[in-house]
Parts: sequence; C-alpha cells; structure tokens
Amino acid sequence: MAKKTEVSTANYAKFIIFLKAKIRSAQVKGAIAVNRELIKLYWEVGKEILEKQEREGWGSSVLERVARDLQNEFPGVEGFSRRNMFRIRAFYQAYEKVPQAVAQLDDLPIFSIPWGHNALILEKVKNTAERLWYAQKAIENGLSRSMLTIWIENDLYRREGKAITNFKAVLPALQSDLAQQTTKDPYIFDFLTLHKEHLEKELEEGLVHNIQKCLIELGQGFAFVGQQYPIKAGEKDLYIDLLFYHLKLRCYIVVELKAGEFDSRDAGQMSAYLSAVDDQLRNEGDKPTLGLIFCKTKDNVFVEYVLRNFNRPIGVAEFEVKLVEKLPKDLKSSLPTVEEIEAELNVMPVGKKKKPRKKKIK
Repeated sequence: MAKKTEVSTANYAKFIIFLKAKIRSAQVKGAIAVNRELIKLYWEVGKEILEKQEREGWGSSVLERVARDLQNEFPGVEGFSRRNMFRIRAFYQAYEKVPQAVAQLDDLPIFSIPWGHNALILEKVKNTAERLWYAQKAIENGLSRSMLTIWIENDLYRREGKAITNFKAVLPALQSDLAQQTTKDPYIFDFLTLHKEHLEKELEEGLVHNIQKCLIELGQGFAFVGQQYPIKAGEKDLYIDLLFYHLKLRCYIVVELKAGEFDSRDAGQMSAYLSAVDDQLRNEGDKPTLGLIFCKTKDNVFVEYVLRNFNRPIGVAEFEVKLVEKLPKDLKSSLPTVEEIEAELNVMPVGKKKKPRKKKIK
C-alpha cells in the first residue's frame, strides 16, 4: 500500500481534535485511571489510528506526530509515548478479528488485565487464541507480570493438562476436569542443575531445597506437606517422596519421582500409597487422593495401557532439569583437593611413611 508523504493539515487537525475529545471524555468519566476504561480507551485509539492509516495511507511518521501532539496536550497522562502508540495500534490489530459479538467485546479477558500484562503478551505471544488464554489465566490466578512472564517463557499453554491420567475414568466429571487441568507435561524444573545420571534422591532434595520455585511450577493451589512422608501399610513402613495438599481440589496429592523411564511397577507402588493416604490421612470432606509420577522418559501408549485398569487416580508426566555431563569447573574449583582433605583430617597420604615421633625427655 502506497504511503502519502503529504498530510492535509485540515484533515490531520480534525483527527487530532477527534482523539482529544475521546481522551477528554474518558477523563470526564473519571475512569482513565481505572484499568478497564484505560484499556478500552487504548482500544478505541488503536482502532481510529489503524482505520485512518488504511483509509488515508498515513505512514509511521504520522503516528509519531500523533504521539507528540497527544503528549503535549495531556502531559500528565502516561501511555502516549511513541513506543506505546505503536503498541496501542498493534493491540487493536491483534484482536480486531476475534469472533466476538460487539455487545460482548468487553467480556474479552484483555480488558480485565493491566496494560503492562497486555503489552507483555503482545510482545511474547504471536497466536491470538494463545494470547487470550494467557490473559484469562492471568485473571484466574491473579498473576503478576513477572509470574506471567515465567508462564509464557515456559510455554504453559502447550503443557497444561497434558499429563497422561486415568482421572476421567475414576473421578466424577467436575473433579476429573479440574484435576486434569492441574497437571502438566513436561514439568520444567529448570532451576535445578543435576548430573546427567542423577538419582531420584538428588532430584527430590533439589525440589525441596527450592520449594518455592517448585510450587510455582506445580501451579496454584499446591501446599507442601512433607518430604519422605512416613506412612504405615501393615507391617511395612512406606515413605512418600513428596506429599502435597491441593486447596482447590480439596485432596492430598502424592508425588513420586523416577530418575529413569516409567515402569508399570511405579503405578502399582503409587496405588498402594494412595490407598494408605486415603485410609490414614484423608478427612471428612476431602476428595480422593491423587497420584502424580514424574519420570525422566515415558512411552505414552504404554502408560495409557498401564493406567487403564487402575481404580486409583494416577497421572504420569515427564520432567526437565538442566543436565550436565560432569561438574562445572567453577563448582570443581570450590571442592577441596585430596591433599587438603588429608591435611584437615591429619591423615598421611598413601605411600608416605609416617615420621617417627620424637620421645619427650621427662
């Protein structure tokens, strides 16, 4: 589309007067400081700018001029910088074709989150459905901008609810749907750096040591109960890797960590844990305990076959951590040498003869 280098002074003046009137109208209502009205204002400004550009062929230089004039007219109002004016236009352009009735336009979640959240979603997410999904999640979970950034960067849109489970078969419909949505696949524990051949104990210790970050990745509603939680099963002493209580689901959640590939025996072990927790910890009003098995790898079809005949609610998902082949150099340098350990313990190095001690003359 050809861009006009000359802009009619009268035409431009009318447009600026029109925008100023819109902004003043929002100010008169006393709502420009209220988030919803501010977002609606940005929507209208973006709409007018985009339509004017399409009809008149105005280029980006005119948009910069609009930004300057609005800043001069409303010096106390934030949001009319050159950068933000481009964002405002992009905001309208991103959602203008969303299949939504005009009367229901205000119901879109983008009008109920702060502008900073909208700008973040616009910058980091390209798909419209995905943008609306993150906006809705921000509302439901009261996400801060930093928390929303983590969710987007960790691609929660494609991971949430993706664990392989038998929830639908063994739980009531409402509970099974909510339980499924609390799962992910894979779980990303990128705050942990472990050796490539790490043990389950190392993973467990890392998660507990970073319990706040662990809870963030698990999601809203998880409350940590204990590590290696002891429970009796007849004469046997069982120890649950990680035990949580979910405040929304109103149930205990048993988490077992497997450093290798999922095995059918893992589900059998989990079933025993769930039965024991239901019998000994579950209180009146609590829903059936859920089990989540986090494994390094899994065969999805095999997992589905294994879970099919279990009557206890179990989910299986992979996890990801930062893996290293060997210890980082900076970590190695912080470890004591053999000689230093020997000196500390006052132990003679192997192969060296101990010097005879001189007898004290009494």
